[in-house]
Amino acid sequence: SILSSQVIKASTMPWTGAHAVCLTECPWSSLISHTQQYSCYGLGFNKHSVYAKHGGPAYYLRPDHLKKQMNNQKFDKHLWPFVTPFSPIYRPKHMKGQYFPTVDFSHEREWRVPHDYPFTLDDVKFVVIKRTQDLAMFPQSLVNAIGIEKFIIMENYKFIDNRSMLTEVNDVGEEIT
Repeated sequence: SILSSQVIKASTMPWTGAHAVCLTECPWSSLISHTQQYSCYGLGFNKHSVYAKHGGPAYYLRPDHLKKQMNNQKFDKHLWPFVTPFSPIYRPKHMKGQYFPTVDFSHEREWRVPHDYPFTLDDVKFVVIKRTQDLAMFPQSLVNAIGIEKFIIMENYKFIDNRSMLTEVNDVGEEIT
């Protein structure tokens, strides 16, 4: 439905109440764990496109700094969609039980857009789907418009990422299985 509407709707950020679309700058090596935590379905865009629509990296702030900003309302309202507390498990004892529970999304390298994110199908750099059957059920018009080569099938990706697989190459450069 997102591809049909060509809009990702902003949601409410739990810490500030601001609205934003949340994206990740997830490295390829983390894609499997990211899809296990959130979803095996997603869309990829380039940074240029996101930045051009007022997006940028999230701001992770120590809880004590964030609380001071919240109490004094020192942040401009345009910054609130980007703010998240940073309260890692290794925070000092005196900070545990204060401010916020453990909050550490720094591994996600999160980006945010402070409003709904409209896009065109040309903006879509890849589509992440769970299994081959999902591609068969996808509307053909969307597959054609996006390009079948841009679909990343997680069941295949997991198979390729399996580190126990070895490939041997003989002395003339041919793979031996």
